Amino acid sequence: MEAGLPAGAECLYSAAEVDVAVDRVAVRLALRLWETHPVIVCLMTGGLPFTADLLRRFHFDLELDYMHLARGAGGVRLLRHLQRPLAGRTVLLVDDVLDEGTTLSCAQRVVGERQAAEVLTAVLVQKAVPHVAKADFVALDAPDAFLV
Repeated sequence: MEAGLPAGAECLYSAAEVDVAVDRVAVRLALRLWETHPVIVCLMTGGLPFTADLLRRFHFDLELDYMHLARGAGGVRLLRHLQRPLAGRTVLLVDDVLDEGTTLSCAQRVVGERQAAEVLTAVLVQKAVPHVAKADFVALDAPDAFLV
């Protein structure tokens, strides 16, 4: 067992491996978004660390916003809506983990309703489960297990 891990837990990726994966996806995103002046939308609260990591690696004009969605027994609820106009803009939705994709799918729908020209998605980790939403940019893949 690795130091600092709870009993029965397994380390899937080291901090260095995560950093390299974020570098790779940030380069791919930068090449794709460079001249679009995109709106980067962080899906709170899970997407905040990954969004911050990406923003530190981006060296082009962009705008930042966030939305807060909560998934519960009644479905997905929108707790905080976007503040920036999105009509005609390229939007990048950033989240931490893509499980089934229910939350990401809802976020895509909300952004699409605001007439974004293009909606792209980036996730830090994509689990090996069937998804209702697809991530355009994935840093890491993981099994269908509880992630910390």
